[in-house]
Amino acid sequence: MPVTLTPGHVDLATLAEIYWQGSPATLDPAAMPAIEAAAARIAAVAAGAEAVYGVNTGFGKLASIRIAAEDVETLQRNLILSHCCGVGAPLETGIVRLILVLKLMSLGRGASGVRPALIRLIEGMLAAGIMPVIPEKGSVGASGDLAPLAHMAAVMIGEGEAFLEGQRLSGAEALARAGLDPVILTAKEGLALINGTQVSTALALAGLFRADRALQAAVITGALSTDAAMGSTAPTRAEIHALRGHRGQIDVAASLRALLEGSQIRESHREDDERVQDPYCLRCHPQVTGACLDLLRQVSVTLQIEANAATDNPLVLSDGSVVSGGNFHAEPVAFAADQMALAIAEIGAIAQRRIALLVDPALNYGLPGFLTPAPGLNSGLMIAEVTTAALMSENKQLAHPASVDSTPTSANQEDHVSMACHGARRLLQMTANLNYILGVEALTGAQGIGFRAPLDTSAPLAAVIAAIRGEISALAEDRYMAPDLEAAARLIAEGRLAAAAGLPLPSAF
Repeated sequence: MPVTLTPGHVDLATLAEIYWQGSPATLDPAAMPAIEAAAARIAAVAAGAEAVYGVNTGFGKLASIRIAAEDVETLQRNLILSHCCGVGAPLETGIVRLILVLKLMSLGRGASGVRPALIRLIEGMLAAGIMPVIPEKGSVGASGDLAPLAHMAAVMIGEGEAFLEGQRLSGAEALARAGLDPVILTAKEGLALINGTQVSTALALAGLFRADRALQAAVITGALSTDAAMGSTAPTRAEIHALRGHRGQIDVAASLRALLEGSQIRESHREDDERVQDPYCLRCHPQVTGACLDLLRQVSVTLQIEANAATDNPLVLSDGSVVSGGNFHAEPVAFAADQMALAIAEIGAIAQRRIALLVDPALNYGLPGFLTPAPGLNSGLMIAEVTTAALMSENKQLAHPASVDSTPTSANQEDHVSMACHGARRLLQMTANLNYILGVEALTGAQGIGFRAPLDTSAPLAAVIAAIRGEISALAEDRYMAPDLEAAARLIAEGRLAAAAGLPLPSAF
């Protein structure tokens, strides 16, 4: 069933459902009067003598050039075609769907001046599954995500390309197959479509939704590692975390306690631990992953606001004035993407150290080297750990902030830009890397717990191990490992470890 969007009031859970489930969406009909009023105001301005940016003038550095009334439709069409300068691979379907939904939400605020026909066309494209081919590169995240949004808008005017039912078609053919007609853009409508932060925001939201799943999995894989290493649960005691007071830390510690409750492995060494303290990667798991959770929660607030915002230019204000501003500048999204990059890198960094601990016979408290029953003849999980080190290092490099790298564009008219679009796009690679790291930790944790038999782990972790073993058998002797790592990463990416645990886990939203 289509999701009904109330402009200004759409929550992240709804957008996550659209991203993960592929749900179509429609605008709340209550938004239409404001949309119609703003469109009428733009039509009146276009018919008047006053020069208004984006309505009857050129764009950017060419804003001083007045456009004749009979050329307004040509102006808008030329705007779309000339801005289709994206390069690189097409964005994935789930992200393109989010872009269309976010554009629908932004236009639905009734400040953009577009006609209801544009709203109906976007809804029709979502319902039919027409996903414009949007190249991944070309936006600097200011003046809107101009190039990628132009590729979206091109399909709406019967140009460009789109995916429909697995086929890559011309925009005109995709619309025709779905029984939809292209629009002829009138005053400001082309600008309303390509101004805005919808591509940057969609990419950032996809990064957030993926990072949230990964963080939940990291709580579980960290618990697996703790039990496999015969780590102490004392550092998860509630009062320790209450004394510090950070919400994320408190929530992660509570989940770790629940995940480890009832473990025979834990009870077996409660009274005779030789260790006074566990390494930081076990003992400080709540502090590090909890701080990452707090960062993702802060990002969630920013992105929910941005997802519901009117970000094109100019805007039709409540008094009827049409005013040029700068809501298209994606600095909040750029900062949010940079914050997420830090969190993603750190979740992976501490998880990688837990993997390193478990495969090291000098540190893993009685487990065989590299978690193989016959070390030497077999290398076990030796190189799986090396792979996670490579991925951890790559994520550290990718975590360098994008938002500080402004450069002037458009003949210095747009002299400070956010770089939000590629700053958010890099989160897709980073979360993919993180899923592999956590997948390997799931394998090492499950393998390590297996060596503790006949002692059993907790019921929730036993259920998690059963889910892992449903896809990947225990490592008895060396085998071709790459498919195991792919399968483990899918368990993380699809949220199946969290589902298997059967316990509430902390979330970013």
